[in-house]
Amino acid sequence: MVAIRVIREDGADPAVALPSYETTGAAGADVRANLPDGKAIILEPGERTLVPTGLRIEIPNGYEVQVRPRSGLALKHGITLPNTPGTIDSDYRGPLGVILLNAGQERFEISHGERIAQLVVAPVVQASFEAVEELNVTERGAGGFGSTGSS
Repeated sequence: MVAIRVIREDGADPAVALPSYETTGAAGADVRANLPDGKAIILEPGERTLVPTGLRIEIPNGYEVQVRPRSGLALKHGITLPNTPGTIDSDYRGPLGVILLNAGQERFEISHGERIAQLVVAPVVQASFEAVEELNVTERGAGGFGSTGSS
């Protein structure tokens, strides 16, 4: 198990739970909105906003934290993340905010303490990029979107 160190932002509500796994088989830890003064945020259809979590995290070198939508919010309300998955690098120490987008057709209220996204811890492999004169030939070649068929 990888340890992610967490500190609360000044003024954050300490009663809001830290990220947690809701079941033993969960890959993502739910993170919650920690709203200033506990005031809800209204997200109109098509609107996006940065929702504070009140947290800063320390990720060990060799890992990242991916920020992903919660499937229930996406299905029931059209609430998603426009940059999914978002990546938090191991050297970032700033506030953890979640960009939410209302892709639904009705306004959505984000409540203080509400579970708004999932955090997935993943190993990182860095590569070196090398300029070359040509690439190896493959059967697919330069075929792009949909080039491998529909079934």
